[in-house]
Amino acid sequence: MDYRFLGTSGLKISEITYGNWLTHGSQVESDIATACVRAALDAGITTFDTADVYANGAAEEVLGAALAGERRESLEIFTKVFWPVGPKGPNDTGLSRKHIMEGIDGSLSRLQMDYVDLYQAHRYDHQTPLEETIQAFADVVRSGKALYIGVSEWNAEQLRAGQALAKQAGFSIVSNQPQYSALWRVIEAAVIPASKELGISQIVWSPMAQGVLSGKYLPGQPAPAGSRATDEKGGKNFISRLMEEPVLTAVQKLRPIADELGLKMSQLAIAWVLQNDNVSAALVGASRPEQIAENVKAGGVRIPAEQMAAIDVALGTVVVRDPALTESPAVRVV
Repeated sequence: MDYRFLGTSGLKISEITYGNWLTHGSQVESDIATACVRAALDAGITTFDTADVYANGAAEEVLGAALAGERRESLEIFTKVFWPVGPKGPNDTGLSRKHIMEGIDGSLSRLQMDYVDLYQAHRYDHQTPLEETIQAFADVVRSGKALYIGVSEWNAEQLRAGQALAKQAGFSIVSNQPQYSALWRVIEAAVIPASKELGISQIVWSPMAQGVLSGKYLPGQPAPAGSRATDEKGGKNFISRLMEEPVLTAVQKLRPIADELGLKMSQLAIAWVLQNDNVSAALVGASRPEQIAENVKAGGVRIPAEQMAAIDVALGTVVVRDPALTESPAVRVV
């Protein structure tokens, strides 16, 4: 396992980071989720990402229980705040001081930990003054409940405004967590240049495009039984836009490139995002422990320029690049 610095901070994280968005507490049983966490630790993964909203808090509980007994100082634990947890009252969503302060306490209780290494704004809040949000994060850091602050899916202008206020408040935003894959490149035009300017790096989610880049979904054929595309608990909704025939056909053109490099297509997808020098980590999940052992083999892989160009040619016009698609909801959901 290789490790990379998070932004311009001194914090090192595993470049393959374990995320439990669509699995823990919802799609897989707790014993399997725990086995996946143990497999991640055995593979050298030290960084684990979750959020309070995942399975309405259950994902944090499962992760905390799975890591119980591990040396806390040897782990980097990330969680997030924004979306509602609980009864969805008027103050249960967003980045108000009230929600942030109550959110961090709830997350720490569920994780059974005294602090998290990274506390992230899960989206940008258009209805709370940014000054209030940043001051609340500063107080969370001063209290010792979080060591670093990050954000998720903020656009370039939001990153610049947030970082300026953070510096005034005595801390820095060190990371952004956007969706990024060979099929979804909307951060490349504006977010990444701004992030480099501001000392922010990316922790990217869905590097395998919800599993589509693994190549298991074939054009003109039904999705494999038990796959995310057949999961009625939520996975099917997230992957539906990627299941169009032109996308699946283009993805199959990556198979000979992966074969040439001695990689599985899933490994190629993860290695691809890690070629970007502004990416600190690729988030990977798992519904089976053996998936972890397979995914970590993408770490440390360098894809030659010739193959990187061949990937662009293979995917062609199915790649989404519009920077306007980097956005947070304009209206708070309650």
